[in-house]
Amino acid sequence: MPVDILMPALSPTMTEGNLARWLKQEGDEVKAGQVIAEIETDKATMEVEAVDEGKLGKILIAAGTQGIKVNTPIAVLLEDGESAADIKGGSAAKPQAAAAKPEAPKAQMQAAPQQVATPSRNGSDGGRVFASPLARRVAEQSGVDLKSIAGTGPNGRIVRADVEGAAKTGGQRAAGPASAPAASPGPTSSIDARDLADKLGMPYEAIPNNGVRKVIARRLLEAKQTIPHFYLTVDCVIDELLALRKKLNSVEGVKVSVNDLIIRGVALALRQVPAANASWMDEAIIKYKNCDVSVAVATDNGLITPIIKNADTKTVAQISTEMKDLAVRARDNKLRPEEFQGGGFTISNLGMFGVKEFSAIINPPQSCILAVGAGEQRPVVRDGQIVVANVMTCTLSVDHRSVDGSVGAEFLAAFKKLIEQAYSLVV
Repeated sequence: MPVDILMPALSPTMTEGNLARWLKQEGDEVKAGQVIAEIETDKATMEVEAVDEGKLGKILIAAGTQGIKVNTPIAVLLEDGESAADIKGGSAAKPQAAAAKPEAPKAQMQAAPQQVATPSRNGSDGGRVFASPLARRVAEQSGVDLKSIAGTGPNGRIVRADVEGAAKTGGQRAAGPASAPAASPGPTSSIDARDLADKLGMPYEAIPNNGVRKVIARRLLEAKQTIPHFYLTVDCVIDELLALRKKLNSVEGVKVSVNDLIIRGVALALRQVPAANASWMDEAIIKYKNCDVSVAVATDNGLITPIIKNADTKTVAQISTEMKDLAVRARDNKLRPEEFQGGGFTISNLGMFGVKEFSAIINPPQSCILAVGAGEQRPVVRDGQIVVANVMTCTLSVDHRSVDGSVGAEFLAAFKKLIEQAYSLVV
């Protein structure tokens, strides 16, 4: 009999996901283990494999649908000898698919009860209609009379969303009283940005925000608004580190990067200063016993932080091999949830882009993130003499609730010593 393909739970905390795209079409043969779709969670885009073989008889939820609850049927798989006629109508997935459509804008939802009596304003009395150029063009294309619309923009101005809402409902889009447009978007909303760009004749491309981008934005905003950051900066002389790397890479089969050595240095420093390996909770400070180091990797969907677990127990060569594999799979959206969820400390390295120094935003619930700049030749003083050395600036961003200034300074001192006495990283 036909088998339902369900929206999978790709992590223990996942309750819903977005169906990014189908890699198989209706009628395609499917083998067990084949990737049939891509699911977008709040963390990453992940592949979904078929657990049975057969033919994809019917796709119940279209690509691009958002907010699909876990265990909701998303497609039907036909077994050998079955056809589309064997699929019973009225699938339980249909209501879910309908519910997953994008929500109406808040302004439209809140204003709906007021459609019976819309105030006479914005051109309804024969005066001038205040509307953005983009709203006028959309109205012309959709055949909507601007005089019948009450705008929700500043001072009752009609914006694109008002016209689109009226076009969908087949009539006037309601709004609150002219004196109190409570649901009007703020000056930095995407609607105002589009209207302004159109008004000024600025060419632009609107790139939809996927689930990963939205989560990154939400977490970064949360971090800057709720975490009391403070910053500590040190300069590390890395001549010995570069010499060690060159010597290690002369060994056949070993190719390590400066970042691999930094990961090892951070892990050993956390072992020496475990108080920096912590998270803040209202009822307790959590101090981690393992030195799991997250490393920021740039992908097309934004930053993701795969984890080198127990990095203090691994050799530089092991860290290098593992990091290369994690970085490739991160960019291909093939990481498993446990490979990027967790970690007690994060490294963000922009040195390869020539960035000398920067401050990174803490990755909650962690308490520390180390921003690593480029190594470059600078004048330094040794024994009263100015000499040229390779120097790398590192800035530690710290959550003051869980890690005191003295602890952050102690960690940086330990890290600096390990980096400058680089052979301690391999003994």
